[in-house]
Amino acid sequence: MIDHLIKKYTILIVIFLVAGAGTIKAQTYNILDFKAVPGGKVLNTTAIQKAIDKCAANSGGTVLVPAGTFLTGMIRLKNNVELHLSPGAVLQSAITDKPYVSLVLIDDAVNVSVTGTGALLGDGKKYDINYNGLRPYLLFAKGSKRVKIENIKLSQPSMWTMRLYRCEGVVVTGIDIYAHANFNNDGIDIDSKDVIISGCTIDSGDDAICLKSEDPTRLCENITITNCVIASTCNFIKMGTGSVSGFKNITISNCVLKKPAESPLHNWKDPNGAFASDKQDHFITDAITGLSGIALEVVDGGTMDQVSISNISMTGVQTPIFIRLGSRSNPTGSLKNVMISNVTATSSSRMCSIISGVPGFYIENITLRDMIMTSPGGGTAENAARIVPENQTGYPENRMFGWSLPAYGLYVRHAKGIVLDNIRFNLQSKDSRSALWLEDVKELSTNRLKPDIMGSSENWMKLVNVTDHNKNN
Repeated sequence: MIDHLIKKYTILIVIFLVAGAGTIKAQTYNILDFKAVPGGKVLNTTAIQKAIDKCAANSGGTVLVPAGTFLTGMIRLKNNVELHLSPGAVLQSAITDKPYVSLVLIDDAVNVSVTGTGALLGDGKKYDINYNGLRPYLLFAKGSKRVKIENIKLSQPSMWTMRLYRCEGVVVTGIDIYAHANFNNDGIDIDSKDVIISGCTIDSGDDAICLKSEDPTRLCENITITNCVIASTCNFIKMGTGSVSGFKNITISNCVLKKPAESPLHNWKDPNGAFASDKQDHFITDAITGLSGIALEVVDGGTMDQVSISNISMTGVQTPIFIRLGSRSNPTGSLKNVMISNVTATSSSRMCSIISGVPGFYIENITLRDMIMTSPGGGTAENAARIVPENQTGYPENRMFGWSLPAYGLYVRHAKGIVLDNIRFNLQSKDSRSALWLEDVKELSTNRLKPDIMGSSENWMKLVNVTDHNKNN
């Protein structure tokens, strides 16, 4: 009995000592000890990089940025290093003539973190869109594994705010992005696998969260996005463009989409302000809006398969849902097996939700279920009679088919295996268009669809060349 107890407590002591040794081993390297100078006037690139290099050389630990503004060029994180931004700490970007791709670069690294409640601050307003071909990201993780980005603030990038490219095992939690400094100010761009995005707040001038697939050898796959508050003057949650390989096994849930705080580069309500060469009425009721709440696009080849999107509330959008299979470049790909459910949306244009393939290439197996879709109305008999162009090679955005569509709720073309279940289409004013327009659709199932009485009552669901329609309502 005594021998058993001695053995038991010896094991516990060893475990305690090993755990303690691991805690003691991790060290903290304050950038002030490497002659970094706060105040935003002295360039601190060398000092900060020295702290990172020493931390990595000593088997890793934490590089601490204390309160204060530290001007710096690009810094490169290395294996087992946590960059911690203390409350009130700011790393302020200073573009130099040296190769500069990002304020913080994580390249071919393992077990790297950027944490804290401090900020990465870009200088996007200082640089023209074509500034020497050089518009860096704020944070770029490339070819890395086990990356964690937590609680920091990122603002005023020159181009995209955060890019995740060819990474595996990335967790982004609780970050705050504000990006209205320049064109192409995306929030988070994801071209990786095994990624979790949660609890983030994003307000951007371009796509807020954008999944891309630009590597022909790798899918963008196994992505979870949840519990985020998202605002944009472009697309809120998007897959594409850039779908060379494609997207698979994507889950998006519990997100709020809303109008951005500002829109310095677009006035969508003004026909001359949004696009100077397009002097016509855009039928948009609000100057500050986003384009599509959910945009799923395969136009550069590749595939999209197994996408689940649920529990989304959106306002400040022109088009709630935009799903497009196109033929812009490369052989036409495939888009199938998408479930979108529990969505409430209030839109601000005559461009309703869209599901559209191209002749000979069908979008397949799309389910829309449990939705309340409210649109402004105002559609005319002329809008209802429009012939919608195919625009097979056009850039995929909601306005690619014109500023109005012949339905106020949902327009579907070149699709099969479509399920529409328990969807209410509300109007804020009278509309001469049908609630739904379905054309060249095979294997259609409709159930519990509720049009608004202020819409066209004669033919609220327009069917053109629809086969195998299972109608339960």
